Amino acid sequence: MKRVGILTSGGDCQGLNAAIRGVAKGLYFEFGSDVEIYGIKDGYKGLIFGEYTLMKESDFSGILTLGGTLLGTSRQPFKTMRVIDENSVDKVKSMKENYKKLKLDCLVILGGNGTQKTANLLRSEGLNVIHLPKTIDNDIWGTDVTFGFHSAVEIATNVIDCIHTTATSHGRIFIVEVMGHKVGWLTLSAGIAGGADVILLPEIPYDIDKIAKTLNNRIDSGKKFSILAVAEGALSKEEAALSKKEFKRARADFKHPSIVYRIAEELQDKIDNEIRVCVPGHFQRGGSPCAYDRVLCTRLGATAARFIKEKKFGVMVGMVNGETVPVPLEEVSGKLKSVPVDCGEILAARQIGISFGD
Repeated sequence: MKRVGILTSGGDCQGLNAAIRGVAKGLYFEFGSDVEIYGIKDGYKGLIFGEYTLMKESDFSGILTLGGTLLGTSRQPFKTMRVIDENSVDKVKSMKENYKKLKLDCLVILGGNGTQKTANLLRSEGLNVIHLPKTIDNDIWGTDVTFGFHSAVEIATNVIDCIHTTATSHGRIFIVEVMGHKVGWLTLSAGIAGGADVILLPEIPYDIDKIAKTLNNRIDSGKKFSILAVAEGALSKEEAALSKKEFKRARADFKHPSIVYRIAEELQDKIDNEIRVCVPGHFQRGGSPCAYDRVLCTRLGATAARFIKEKKFGVMVGMVNGETVPVPLEEVSGKLKSVPVDCGEILAARQIGISFGD
């Protein structure tokens, strides 16, 4: 009897349930009735405190289109995983003990960068693990795409589409904040797809005067409205020149709710036009997965099941050049996939006149 655990960790996104379903259906295909699947509740927290349930085949029906995660999730920072907490809980020891208590042959872990680092930690501790790359940020090294990304692009693009109509009607400048603290893949894709005039990414520090010049040039040419797609992690050239400690101190004294409000305030003195801010926030992480993600999650999940049968552990199931492949966790854990400033998307955007504020 094969015994497999599944958990979802970190921030939620579209496609988690679809990926869980893909794993489960793949396992039933590979092992028939000779498999038991244990759902670990609320991410690594459930593995630490032994909160799990033996799942039935019927539990995986009707969840392909369901957003969120039926297993629940939580954030357990990687940097504190080896820290004994105030309740004297040794998290790594507890996770290993519960893995052995369940007599698991493998633990399938769905999550982003922090989740992946803990998965690699468990691998180094001798546990059989397989990681599925999940994040709307698309910033996991070793895979061309993560599930949740395309669904979030669809939502963010729809937001920009809707903003276009009201911006056009009133002749206003709208600044739309798109999720992405460290990388700008989501903002870049949604900005291009939504027809934004300015796209600001963490990878390309901006000059507020150059943004103002772009917007004023549009006004002078008779274009009464403009759309800015801004990653929440965007930063100015002045901030980019600061040390990490200086930057943290500067942002600690931030008087604005987020970067888009500061940009709006700075632009208002430079542009003779009304400026409005739109922050869709967690709306981008919710709802049903798009068709692309449903297919991707199914492929990743089914491949994870095959890897379990083939005893390929300690890997992430990556999507590389259209194929699902095993990627050793020790080779990719802790690496961030940023947007190359000379990538095709940026070059194409510049060619059609989109400004990146630099």
